[in-house]
Amino acid sequence: TFGSLVAAGLPLLTALIGVGIGVAGITALASTLELGSTTSILATMIGLAVGIDYALFIVSRYRAELAEGREREDAAGRAVGTAGSAVVFAGLTVVIALVGLSVVNIPMLTKMGIAAAVTVAIAVLIALTMVPALLGYAGRRVRAAGEKGKRRGREAREDEEKGNGTAKEKARRPNMGTRWARFVVRRPVAILLLGVVGLGAAAIPASSLELGLPDDGSQPTSTTQRRAYDLLSEGFGPGFNGPLVVVVDAKNSDDPDAVFRQTGDDIKALDDVVSVSPAAPNKAGDTATITVVPDSKPSSVATEDLVHDIRDAGTGVKADTGADVLVTGATAMNIDVSQKLNDALVPYLTLVVGLAFLLLIVVFRSILVPLKAALGFLLSVMAALGAVVAVFQWGWLSGLMGVEETGPVMSMMPIFMVGVVFGLAMDYEVFLVTRMREAYVHGEKPDEAVVTGFRHGARVVSAAAVIMMAVFAGFIGSSESMVKMIGFGLAIAVFFDAFVVRMAIVPAVLALLGKKAWWLPKWLDRALPNVDVEGEGLRAEGDADAGEKGGSPDDRDLARV
Repeated sequence: TFGSLVAAGLPLLTALIGVGIGVAGITALASTLELGSTTSILATMIGLAVGIDYALFIVSRYRAELAEGREREDAAGRAVGTAGSAVVFAGLTVVIALVGLSVVNIPMLTKMGIAAAVTVAIAVLIALTMVPALLGYAGRRVRAAGEKGKRRGREAREDEEKGNGTAKEKARRPNMGTRWARFVVRRPVAILLLGVVGLGAAAIPASSLELGLPDDGSQPTSTTQRRAYDLLSEGFGPGFNGPLVVVVDAKNSDDPDAVFRQTGDDIKALDDVVSVSPAAPNKAGDTATITVVPDSKPSSVATEDLVHDIRDAGTGVKADTGADVLVTGATAMNIDVSQKLNDALVPYLTLVVGLAFLLLIVVFRSILVPLKAALGFLLSVMAALGAVVAVFQWGWLSGLMGVEETGPVMSMMPIFMVGVVFGLAMDYEVFLVTRMREAYVHGEKPDEAVVTGFRHGARVVSAAAVIMMAVFAGFIGSSESMVKMIGFGLAIAVFFDAFVVRMAIVPAVLALLGKKAWWLPKWLDRALPNVDVEGEGLRAEGDADAGEKGGSPDDRDLARV
């Protein structure tokens, strides 16, 4: 129906508007802040992802409020007061993840993270302002959730009057989210073990993770860069494509020429060395460069080990002669950048997950629910990294994925995946669990609250996850191995987190914990601010208004209280 098309089109429209504003601002500042083209691509990807999610969540809640019989203005206000509050906190977790990229201390990553964070902030503002405005403009063209089901119900009653009772039973059948939640609640241990063991098995290849930056050897064989790379490898050896430049600073040495010869001899004695050029000193004769050609290709582990061995040998030269031995060149710089990114991964995870954990404590007013969210995210990321290693490093399903050359995983991939997937994972967590928290606060039992959360949120989260998987999977067809790796890694990570962690492990854990899931120390409960994501204040206000319109004076006073 046209109304369904309008409801489906609003999230995409607002997301496109938000991305357009964000990318336009980034483009305007690109020359001033020296932003690369990759920055706008990342901002577009993240902006579309969260923009669709946030608008979809508010529109879905708006239609649910209409289904409960509220007027359209009241439904829009309640949707923003409940789902909008969840959007704000989900957006904050994404911003934390993206701004946290600055801890890596690589200017390019810092700029990319901040630019994408600004786009996310714009997406949140548009979801809170433009979405309700467009809902008001659309009017009755956006229908209540289940309106089609109501028509089926009327048809079922007519069929029942005619003696056909099966139609009525079909009309009352619960949706897929409700049926799945009830299934998980009945078998939480089996579902939890299956999910954890499955993700753990997928994460095993991650123990063999090797990081590196792509070179021309990873290009498709049809490109001129790859053909030149292969010709040089065949004629001079694979290491000829990535020579190492050794700089010997002998200013503090009494005999610089002897230092140059000693350094060259020490390097020749190392493994994986094909040739060492004679030292080329400067005019002053106190500094020289030595070109070293490895026996292995630039992105190999053997070449990385050779760089470390040369530096270790330089330490001995410095101890004997006082000269400094430094290794540079594109290959050495790629190795150093990869090492820096690898070393920054654990501090980055600690910072992002720690801050988000504190933020989720405020949202859910619980200790165990945020802890479960963080552990589930780590599990899904490790499983996604394992899948990336299996395909792009080990070569599993490489023909299906169009991977022509296996090798180390791009050094930016793990930390980039953590930043992007963490934001989306916390979106799905907030969208699902806030509705469960709302149902629990309003009096439902823990198991019933889990089912209620899935009845209202499972379809939205599933749709958002499928959209993101489709967007990311579209990059798998790229001829660039780096883009292909990013697309596959993000798509499989979203699948693991949305459908295994959030749809299976989360309800299983909550069913096992019961009321303990929502436990919070009293002293901490008093210290935390009350953000009222569940809309308790809205419900109390609505009950008070209803009491003032009718009933006895005592009833109206009780409603106001």
